[in-house]
Amino acid sequence: MEVEIQLEPGRQEPKIVLLAGEVSEELLRLKRELSGLTFGPLPVWDGERALRLPQEEFLRFYTEGKGVAAQTARSVYGVRLRLYELEEILDKRRFVRISNSEIINLDRVTAVDLSLAGTIRMTLDGQTSAYVSRRYVKKIKDTLGMRGRSK
Repeated sequence: MEVEIQLEPGRQEPKIVLLAGEVSEELLRLKRELSGLTFGPLPVWDGERALRLPQEEFLRFYTEGKGVAAQTARSVYGVRLRLYELEEILDKRRFVRISNSEIINLDRVTAVDLSLAGTIRMTLDGQTSAYVSRRYVKKIKDTLGMRGRSK
């Protein structure tokens, strides 16, 4: 595969063009994966102050009351998006839903505890615990390459 980068002054977001002789399943899969990438920071709220933070800073997103919270190593912020909306724009290679009320950053997982009956406890940055709901256990084991341990 040939890869080329062209700079376009003033462009805010990268644009990828796939040139091919014909459409294939692999080409369509590549298009879907590339379309799902988000390079930019996410808007969060600290009270009335809006901030834009890079995705890699987030440990997790979770429902809190009627809203959604975004946790980093330093603080917890409000998010004005629903979890399903975040799922659509977050980097799918990095972020995974572990329950109906939580999405975690796999890059920030420091420990996985399988000793709990029917669930998994994940430790993020050595201090924050997140629990995989029973409904998502198989998906998480597959994502982490732990298929041999499933029943």
